[in-house]
Amino acid sequence: MKRKMLKAMFLCILMVVSSGLFAQNIVTGSVKDDTGQTLPGVSVVVKGTTTGTVTDIDGKFSLSAPANATLSFSFVGMKTKEVAIGAQRRIDGFKYYWC
Repeated sequence: MKRKMLKAMFLCILMVVSSGLFAQNIVTGSVKDDTGQTLPGVSVVVKGTTTGTVTDIDGKFSLSAPANATLSFSFVGMKTKEVAIGAQRRIDGFKYYWC
């Protein structure tokens, strides 16, 4: 009896942990301005969290975010832009406009 309870508890814990692992996506992409130039230093944050990153010298980024999240892009002198992730795992060639 005790053994069955331990197995059941182990399976429940395993299901909870594994569901949390699969809920996160690695989202990658690049950010360019309206002329097609890559933008290094753009702040990319998962809206409503403190999870974020900054684009590298080639305007590329990568971060972990839930599938239902929205990414917020911000850069000095440019309008803040929000993009829903949905099923996307790659947001490439994202155009970002100056104010």
